[in-house]
Amino acid sequence: MHAPAHWKDAQEALSACCPVMRRLIDASGQAVLQPRGDPYQTLARSIVGQQISVKAAASVWARFEARCKGKVEPLKVSRMRISSLRECGLSVRKAEYLKDLSTRFVDGSLDPQHWIEHDDEAVIANLIQVRGIGRWTAEMFLIFNLLRPDVWPLDDIGLLRAIGIHWSDDPEHAWKHRSVKASRAEAAQLGERLRPWRSVATWYLWRSLDPLPVSY
Repeated sequence: MHAPAHWKDAQEALSACCPVMRRLIDASGQAVLQPRGDPYQTLARSIVGQQISVKAAASVWARFEARCKGKVEPLKVSRMRISSLRECGLSVRKAEYLKDLSTRFVDGSLDPQHWIEHDDEAVIANLIQVRGIGRWTAEMFLIFNLLRPDVWPLDDIGLLRAIGIHWSDDPEHAWKHRSVKASRAEAAQLGERLRPWRSVATWYLWRSLDPLPVSY
């Protein structure tokens, strides 16, 4: 498995600054984050998979891919009728979202080449202009496609759950109102301690809840 270039540095820094992270990293074995390569397909998959199970999303994507004759590409999808997308199992709203995403790739208002030189917030601001893409989806894109090292997705339920579990007895972060799930404010406080490697910390925290490596 090929880890992102920053992975080893992040492991060392997180292990040195935080006993909880050191324990999670040591327990993880050799697994590392596996990136998604194609920006357009990553975003299209995120739209297809919204609010349905992984199995259902895989089934819809397979039909969508077949309708695209093997390759899902922006120009091809931008020219498809809503009715054709609906026949793949997509809702009207998701079909409209995919058309909007595809059109923006075709006209250049979304250009992955520009994102390389933009900071995280600029990329997020660009992506959330697309119908159906919110901040959480944009943050997942930053982590899994652009491999940005310091994303801390405060709206992610898995992250908040993992923080609530692993820091419940940490005197440095003794939350006043303990529950299984940490609050956004509590997570934000902890995140300051884990800079500039919060994407990597997030991945290990997800993995602590599910032994299968997180992919997006």
